Amino acid sequence: MRYNCLIGMEAIQGQASTATAEQIAEPVYIENNLLRIFGVLFCHDPKRARHRSGTIAIKKGVKEKNIAVRLDPEYGQPGPFAHKVAMAIIRKQSLYGRPARKQVSFSRRELMRLAGRATWGGRHSDELALALKQIRYTHVLAHFKTDDRFVEHDFGIFSEVLLERRTSHRDPIVACTIVLADPIIQSLNNRHFTCLNYSVMQQLGTIGQALYMRLFFHFATQFDGRNRNRVAFKKRYDDIAAEWLGGVTVLQHKSKILKEQLGPHLDQLVRIGFLSSCEIAPAVGREGFVLTFRPGAAFFTDYHRFYNKRVQATVQVKFPDEHNAVGEPHQVAYLFIEKRTGQKRSQVAYVSSGDVANAKELLAHIPMKQMPDFLDYALAEAAKTRFAPQTLGGVRQYLNAYLKASPRRVAAKAATAAKEAQEQENRALVAYNCFRREEAEKLFSTLPAEERTEIEALARTHSAPDGRHDGPLAQMLFMLRRAQITAQRHPDQVSSFDDWRSANPAAL
Repeated sequence: MRYNCLIGMEAIQGQASTATAEQIAEPVYIENNLLRIFGVLFCHDPKRARHRSGTIAIKKGVKEKNIAVRLDPEYGQPGPFAHKVAMAIIRKQSLYGRPARKQVSFSRRELMRLAGRATWGGRHSDELALALKQIRYTHVLAHFKTDDRFVEHDFGIFSEVLLERRTSHRDPIVACTIVLADPIIQSLNNRHFTCLNYSVMQQLGTIGQALYMRLFFHFATQFDGRNRNRVAFKKRYDDIAAEWLGGVTVLQHKSKILKEQLGPHLDQLVRIGFLSSCEIAPAVGREGFVLTFRPGAAFFTDYHRFYNKRVQATVQVKFPDEHNAVGEPHQVAYLFIEKRTGQKRSQVAYVSSGDVANAKELLAHIPMKQMPDFLDYALAEAAKTRFAPQTLGGVRQYLNAYLKASPRRVAAKAATAAKEAQEQENRALVAYNCFRREEAEKLFSTLPAEERTEIEALARTHSAPDGRHDGPLAQMLFMLRRAQITAQRHPDQVSSFDDWRSANPAAL
């Protein structure tokens, strides 16, 4: 069966949709490895997703670059709703521009819009909490070769998920902050991403979004700005089900594939002009089907819009900022519980809206970078009177005293830091002198006999000017002076202090 650009009324609707897409474009930047990870991470069959666990390899048999996804056995595989949540987070992070921001915060109103709900209650909140946990506790296992050595990364896409509820764990989520993993942020800042049109994605279901994301990536790698008719991409149907759609059921009959699974989504991609056609045909030499995709006008429009430098320069990046209103208060509230209870942040289920409100008031007087110092000070002062604050409101009474003492504390900390830095420098010099002496001794033993005799004569003259060469002290001074002269004569064969320090950070 072949999907072509539709005719009649459907063609008019398709042209209208394409025209709208040309007028409205919202770029969203997804890191290239994350694009592949999303294909196996999210199962677009919710019933199947609930029962899947284990590890899924993305690049099988590639020794120098291997990526796998390990699903959490308790929460299972993320499903279609989790995919919506993840794309909303990526979309909002894209709006911040460059450099890529790690923290993305959502208010209650945004959560309602994210979930597609007119109201917000416990069931909807539970669905969101589960989706965030499914993504948070799925591990990405990356093995790759760099500089003749293999490196392994084991990380979650979200390194932290901070939740705010009104007063108890039974209350709906009021706001949340998601912290993205460092490898993703680094790769985004290195411009290893694919730029997609979020306005187009909003018109699609989650299967359509998954197809759009992968096809845009593959079309873009083929298209050179010319020869539009040559761009096409083929892939086996069962590989699409496993690698793009998270392991949805592989159907055996073309009619079922088209009517019950991929057909409606492919129709929509043609209707909006992203695909000009899609053919599904029996595979040659083995069972199964192969799909051949060809890009439509909407792809070429977005390609030039996002990848042509002249067009990129006209794209206006928005900079919404809930960081101070939501993100930092969440960080402070979680930090207070960590310091008060000794719990790790990952063990803290949520923070209350009351603590978040108090955190905002504290942040109006104390910058975020000083907040750990203030909380340490406040809890220490409270302990002097056997007072154990249970909320952030309990430490506000120590704010004025801290602000008055702050200049003295800053000066004392600076003095302590300077002293520690000087002591570290002295330790480094001692360690380097030992290294330099050992290297010089090794070098001395390889020098010609005449040079060794000359160096020893100079060393004896400088180490014992009164002519006395006996005794352990004189011998030690002689050895030190001999090493020093040897190193001075051959500076290119003994590492300098700066080179040695760069090569031995652990020794400091």
